[in-house]
Amino acid sequence: MSEYGHDLHALFPAQQDILHALKLNSAHYRALADRHHALAQDIARIEEGLEPASDDRLEDLKKQRLHLLDEVAAMIAEKLPL
Repeated sequence: MSEYGHDLHALFPAQQDILHALKLNSAHYRALADRHHALAQDIARIEEGLEPASDDRLEDLKKQRLHLLDEVAAMIAEKLPL
């Protein structure tokens, strides 16, 4: 999957406004987004064969990315109207 496929705006297309507000107002969100971007790049390089890594290392990176997505999803949920 391309790196764009792991972009937070692509993963949460219905929450564009919330993601934008979080980017402007939350240092924690910006740190999560930066870390997510870095993980997505690392995973893409490994999956494309550009960087060697064990299956365990790749699995660990994917778990880290999933954990960050869970955190972002929770931040979005806090901002959704009831």
